[in-house]
Amino acid sequence: MSIIITFGIVLALALVTICVVKWWNLRVIGVTPVPLFTFMAILFTSGLDVGLIMFPLGEFPTYANPENVGDYGFTNPLAIEFGFWGFLIWGFYFLTSFYFCVVEPRVKFFEIPFVKILNNIVIVGTCAFTASLFLVYLPFYVPEIGDGETVLTTFYVVVFCVILAAAYSSTDIKFVRVLSVGSTVMFLGLIVFMWLYAGMGLGAMATKLGELTSGYFTNIHKFVTPINDYHEFYLFWWFAWSIMIGQFTSRFVGGMRTQYLLLALLFIPSIPLAVWFSVLYFYYSNGIDTTGLLNISMVIVGVTFVINSLDSLIRLYSDNLSLTPARMGKAGYVAANVAVLFGLTLLFKSQWLQIQWIGAVVVGIYLACVVYIFTKKRAEVASIKGSPEENALDFSKIEATH
Repeated sequence: MSIIITFGIVLALALVTICVVKWWNLRVIGVTPVPLFTFMAILFTSGLDVGLIMFPLGEFPTYANPENVGDYGFTNPLAIEFGFWGFLIWGFYFLTSFYFCVVEPRVKFFEIPFVKILNNIVIVGTCAFTASLFLVYLPFYVPEIGDGETVLTTFYVVVFCVILAAAYSSTDIKFVRVLSVGSTVMFLGLIVFMWLYAGMGLGAMATKLGELTSGYFTNIHKFVTPINDYHEFYLFWWFAWSIMIGQFTSRFVGGMRTQYLLLALLFIPSIPLAVWFSVLYFYYSNGIDTTGLLNISMVIVGVTFVINSLDSLIRLYSDNLSLTPARMGKAGYVAANVAVLFGLTLLFKSQWLQIQWIGAVVVGIYLACVVYIFTKKRAEVASIKGSPEENALDFSKIEATH
């Protein structure tokens, strides 16, 4: 599996380079362009899930463990955590967002029936994996309900309700937009609240950010290929998300030039991630307890992230397959999505399904798309000079979305 993911990363980074060099100054416009803040909110909350909230406090001890120095000893735990979530890997989202804005309308690779079905299987499976992670990590964050380790019936009920809320939210695109912005504001509020609660101070924040940036950027090359099996899991996870997030968020790109779109996707999401991880690392390194109000606050934000991720993806695959509320009726649409996703969530929970399998399929889709373009659509892609005419709308429409 390491060979597969390494090949996928090298291929993706090569394609990012080609896109930036060839179409450096092309204006990228989606079918429903929105202002930059709204676009980044949609991207941030759709492209990240509950793991952002729930993983770090459980992972810092592993990265700091002297027994793991062979894998993680080249830098500090804070930089390791950021390397698994930030900066470089957001280049995957640039690639897919650019592709679906600019290239796919000419190529129509994802409209090939087999590819369309396979892509939507990937989307449904990744939705269920997101819900299963939430289910698995809930006991750790809400030990008041159980022993902090066992998944009780209560947690299954919570996850079922989250999937139900996401399915209902996906019935109207305006819910998706509002929830994306709301989730971003809640996440920023959580960062401020936990920073103040810990008495961290600006000096401590600057120190932690310094540890992160120096520890990550001087070792960035080591995050390109899998450090170990756990890092490999993360990379497959990012690949599993990459096509569907690009397919969904590309419709909202609001006219940025190619180079600025790349810089925006690399840096803007990485800033709140860096601050968030720095706050959590302060809690870990100072032994500050998070039980009670802090855990509840993180769970609330985690719930909104799960709902936000799921509703975006449910909306995407239901549109792709023409299984819309208008066609199925709102009640039938919601019931069908809940039944499928909750059933697959239980399969992931039992480890009958693995996210690595889905990520490997996505690597195969990347390769198949490149081969298809090279053999069938090379002239069409080579002649691209701008976003499709139907996307190149008057920018007054962007202002109208405020």
